[in-house]
Amino acid sequence: MQYQRLVDLYLKLEKTTKRLEKTALVAQFLKEVPAEDVVDVVYLLQGHVFAPWDARKIGFSSRLVLKAIHVASGTSAEKVEQLWSKQGDLGLVASDLIGKKTQSTLVSHALTVKKVIANIRKLATLEGAGTVDRKISLVAELLTSSSSDEARFITRTVLEELRVGIAAGILRDSIAQATGLSVESIEHAADILADYGTVAQLAKEGKLDKVSLEPGRPMQMMLSIPVKDVTQSFEELDKPAQFEYKLDGFRLQIHKKNNQITLFTRRLENVTKQFPEVVDSVARAVRGESFILDCEAIGFDPKTQTPLPFQSISQRIKRKYDIEQLAKRLPVELNVFDVMYYNGKTCMDIPLHERRKLLDKIVTPIPLKIKTTEKLVTDNIKEAQAFYDKSLAKGNEGLMIKKVTSLYQPGRYVGGWCKLKPVLEPLDLVIVGASYGEGKRAAALSSYVIACQDEEGNLLEVGRVSTGVKEKEEEGVTFEALTKLLKPLITGTKGREVFVTPKIVVEVAYEEVQKSPTYGSGYALRFPRFKRLRVDEKKVEDINSLADIERIFHVQKGKKPIL
Repeated sequence: MQYQRLVDLYLKLEKTTKRLEKTALVAQFLKEVPAEDVVDVVYLLQGHVFAPWDARKIGFSSRLVLKAIHVASGTSAEKVEQLWSKQGDLGLVASDLIGKKTQSTLVSHALTVKKVIANIRKLATLEGAGTVDRKISLVAELLTSSSSDEARFITRTVLEELRVGIAAGILRDSIAQATGLSVESIEHAADILADYGTVAQLAKEGKLDKVSLEPGRPMQMMLSIPVKDVTQSFEELDKPAQFEYKLDGFRLQIHKKNNQITLFTRRLENVTKQFPEVVDSVARAVRGESFILDCEAIGFDPKTQTPLPFQSISQRIKRKYDIEQLAKRLPVELNVFDVMYYNGKTCMDIPLHERRKLLDKIVTPIPLKIKTTEKLVTDNIKEAQAFYDKSLAKGNEGLMIKKVTSLYQPGRYVGGWCKLKPVLEPLDLVIVGASYGEGKRAAALSSYVIACQDEEGNLLEVGRVSTGVKEKEEEGVTFEALTKLLKPLITGTKGREVFVTPKIVVEVAYEEVQKSPTYGSGYALRFPRFKRLRVDEKKVEDINSLADIERIFHVQKGKKPIL
């Protein structure tokens, strides 16, 4: 399939902000895509070249793209950089320069989807001497064969900044329309496979009913909604309910198949190598030939055996070297709380209380290594409140509260699970802009514009945050560290303000959600405070939604949340 056909669709998608119109355009296109190309096409529609859980990364910076445009267009690097500074978008720069070259040389182009995705995938595999030049050559080869429009979208795909507004919901509905299958069946398959490309292919081939859990391949995890107190949790979940400590760690999905144990984060990243002691603990403590477990990993001080906040151990997620040494300095304890698959059978469609009985049978606790979460099943408000107070006294975040008959529903905020914390639930938001400070912070970006997303994936501002960022590294995340992360992502400037590619996800606390005409979301966070970086745990598509903020707005007013 010619790449130009996909580019024509990109151009149409850019011209509309209407969800239904986007859905219809993508659905019609998917009907026409050959079965052998549909996986790659769906990936490219999302601005990716790999499945979401694939460990490979493109890793091609803006500076390297600049050099590739220079090589492909014959324009000096200085001129390319000047245009980039002026336009703030390397895709537009590539489009202009490659378009002029194409017109002057009458170069014919016949790029295919397979050629584009193959070259970009190779960027993730090259290693050793001369790697940078070979990577530049792969991208330059595509640009040299491109039309003006193709060059724009190849550049944006390499940078993972496609910007055509195809959120997961639109893709889900488009696949349903294209194949005549229900939205629910498409969403269920995507939650199980964590890969809309494969879902589209199976749907097109009439094999969606064959989708099932497979140890070794991550799935989406079940999510919870906030409640303001124990009373409201009973209203949402009925009595009795299961209460568990809400821990300040990070979610891990544990898989075992053919004696191989694999660990995935909430972002579906494979972190097996980073946590060898967890692999060892699971091998020793969990009985079964094959399984998928839902867990929370908690860091602790090896000297005092007291829990550490997530921020203290987050560095382990990305660590590639000196892993064993770091594991001794920052060990983790695995808290297992659910089982989705066991010995060849799914457990998602059996009630929580039965899944928990199975967990208690197959997990043998090892102190400070692995255990099941502490729980209380009760219909008594006083008992539940005492359990909540006990959790907070131990330094935990609060409680997870679950309907005892709930099934495991991956990837969704449903009524089966709730979370209770002493303050309004922090939000995961993405930085879309920033401004330089004054005085000693004049060289640092010190105020950050934060945004949520609507159901189409459009980013909507909800305020600015600067409180909570530190001056010194030993105190936490610093202005200098955030500036270092954001500078390579700058796409434009206006005085001391900068606009950045939305990639840096942060957790933000606040006192209240207020209605506000100032920001695109229609809401503003009152007294927002930076809590921690979430880039190791969450992608931009995982940030909180406008619906979440509206729900919290109702909860804080004492109203029943909109579910």
